[in-house]
Parts: sequence; structure tokens; C-alpha cells
Amino acid sequence: MYSHRTSQLLERVVIRTAQRSDLPALEWDGEYSHFRLLYRDIYQGVLRGDVVMWVAELDSVGVIGQLFVQLIASRVELADGRRRAYLYGFRIKTAYRKQGLGGRMLDHVEEDLSERGYRWMNLNVAKDNVQARRFYENRGYHVIASEPGRWSYIDDRGHRQQVNEPAWRMEKDLLGY
Repeated sequence: MYSHRTSQLLERVVIRTAQRSDLPALEWDGEYSHFRLLYRDIYQGVLRGDVVMWVAELDSVGVIGQLFVQLIASRVELADGRRRAYLYGFRIKTAYRKQGLGGRMLDHVEEDLSERGYRWMNLNVAKDNVQARRFYENRGYHVIASEPGRWSYIDDRGHRQQVNEPAWRMEKDLLGY
């Protein structure tokens, strides 16, 4: 059960789609500045209709949560533009975790996808992130595959960064069957 303080916090948070002007706020005061070019590229996907970027904004504080959904991907088993979507980049600022905001954001996004006609939500969770896996399992996701978790991006200094984060691919039937 959430405290009165937590309830008040959640009432003050607005979950909305991200705008171009939100991109600097996604860097969280430099913590994620290395993703600056990646965020810009993801936003180009928004303009094409391939991606939806969500933010949680707290009045007088700013962006405290972010969540991206790929609607169309080269791997159709993740996102096919019609029935399957892929969630990634889901973060809540440390000071606002464990207060229900992650669940509220996930509920909001799942409802939006259902209204768009999507049936399946996919995501990857790092194999060593047991807490996140438990969060998703408690929300109806289940492991369907192992993923190598290898990808790369160009950082804010123009250098290619290789990421190797073995993951579990998880899936949820948004219709609850």
C-alpha cells in the first residue's frame, strides 16, 4: 500500500509523449549525455511514426521518467507495426523509484498500445537485473527467449560504443489471454 506522500506525488506527475524540447531533459543532468545522439535518432523515429517516446514530468522538477516504444523494427518478432511493440529505454530517476511511478507509466503505455490495436508488448531485461525482471513478471510479462544483448550507438563525442548486456526477452499479451 502506498503512503499518502506517494499518492500525492503520483497525482502531480503527468505522463505524456515527449517533444523535441524534452530531449536535453532525457540526459538527466549529464548522467545519460552519452545517449544524446541516440535520443536524437529515436526522436527521428517518432517523426516517422516508428517510435513513441513517453516522459513522466513532475511539476517544478521536470522529467523524472522515460519510456520508449518501438512500433516498427527490423526484427518483426519484436515490433511489426500492427500487433507487436517493443518497449525500451525505461528509466525512473532514482529518487522517484519504488513509489508506483514505473507501474503507472507501464499501465499508461499498455493502454495506449491496446487502443492502437497492438496485442503484444515485448521487452528485454538484463539477465543480472533480477529486480526489474520481478517487476515485469508481477505485471504479467513472461520470459520467452534469451537475447545476446549486443548493440552499439554513437556517443555524444562521436565514438561508437559497443554494449554487451545479455538479456531475457519478455512478452505480455495486452488482451490478457
